[in-house]
Amino acid sequence: MTAMTVNIIGAGLAGCEAAYQLLRRGAAVRLYEMRPAQLTPAHQGGGFAELVCSNSLRAAALTNAVGLLKEEMRRLDSLIMQAADATAVPAGGAVAVDRLQFSAYIERVLRAHPQLTVIEQEVTAIPDGLTIIAAGPLASPALSEVIANLCGEEHLFFHDAIAPIIDAASIDMNTAFFASRYGKGDGCDYLNCPMTERQYHDFYQQLVSAEVTPLHHFEQEKHFAGCMPIESMARYGENTIRFGPMKPVGLTLPSGGEAYAVVQLRKENQQGSAYNMVGFQTRLRQGEQRRVFRMIPGLEQAEFLRYGSMHRNTYINAPKLLDDLLRLQGHPELLFAGQISGVEGYVESAASGLMAGIFAAALMRGIEATLPPETTAHGALLRFLHTGSGNFQPSNINFGLFPPLPAAGKLKKKDKYAHYAQRALLDIARFREQLAASGLD
Repeated sequence: MTAMTVNIIGAGLAGCEAAYQLLRRGAAVRLYEMRPAQLTPAHQGGGFAELVCSNSLRAAALTNAVGLLKEEMRRLDSLIMQAADATAVPAGGAVAVDRLQFSAYIERVLRAHPQLTVIEQEVTAIPDGLTIIAAGPLASPALSEVIANLCGEEHLFFHDAIAPIIDAASIDMNTAFFASRYGKGDGCDYLNCPMTERQYHDFYQQLVSAEVTPLHHFEQEKHFAGCMPIESMARYGENTIRFGPMKPVGLTLPSGGEAYAVVQLRKENQQGSAYNMVGFQTRLRQGEQRRVFRMIPGLEQAEFLRYGSMHRNTYINAPKLLDDLLRLQGHPELLFAGQISGVEGYVESAASGLMAGIFAAALMRGIEATLPPETTAHGALLRFLHTGSGNFQPSNINFGLFPPLPAAGKLKKKDKYAHYAQRALLDIARFREQLAASGLD
């Protein structure tokens, strides 16, 4: 019997995860990807699931909502989490990866499957049949126009910024020191560049007065809070970034005591030859990045392997347009997944792709799709997309999206989050049992 074919537009995290979930359930998959022939404003190559903004998948602990989401994904046999665990680099209490090896792992697994066909071309019309649009927030103008016409309204949008990457050999190790906040990890997860009060003041003055790349005339200066450029954040007040990405708490100087402010650098790859400036997303002009960021102690001779930049991200009004199975209203064979669907973040994008893959497999077989309980991180994320209202904005997973716990007000925050996680993992196990009973596991 010939396997039914499902189209997936986009080989980012969501598209790759959806493809993997469909392939392991017996579907044939046509995976469309326009890169490398046509690059986006942020991507540098044509690899599957290329990470752009950061190499971090954020917190690992189950008492953090994104840590819980990652653990649920592991228990649902996520390709993205297989790759993340196989290519991890030290990052204290976070999960970070060697982004090149991460991409290569995912592409190797998918391309090895005999029922995957990769079509390297831009999509300018939605193909016939069951289709998942996982084009990401940087869909080409032609595809964006197609989607806008389908949705019957203009895309919403925000701006996303990425941080610079620095050649490790250019960092002054006599000034920078290895340490993780509060001793988490093995002590070598982060390089720290400490500042005195005078150094911080001078740096701050240059940062807020530096020249930025202008926005296009049709764009507004509207950022998603999690990726706000460092210079935009700094304009809220001189201490804003010192209490944010440059906070010195939990770090002891090699000579003793605490710095006035600290810039942290996180390994970009497993060999430690490149470092990402943590929290330093920016739209400063490249020359200004060299001038201002080289004021940071330890980075006076910094060589930038990639400059920070800013790009426009698009997403649809999911509560108005999508049903609980991520299908476009009025188009039962068309599903959305990833950041274009209204989730924010690498992990959330991959998780939505995982769900879209499972839902598409059910639709392909003509059986009723099983929804994960709202008490799970996956269920809470889907509920957010389906039931949000008003001025819809993308969101990371957070415990505020979960149904409340009984008597939650009597629990301390950390204990409450532990109870959320315990409940979620029990319910995700039941969800997998339901998938198995319907032949979808």
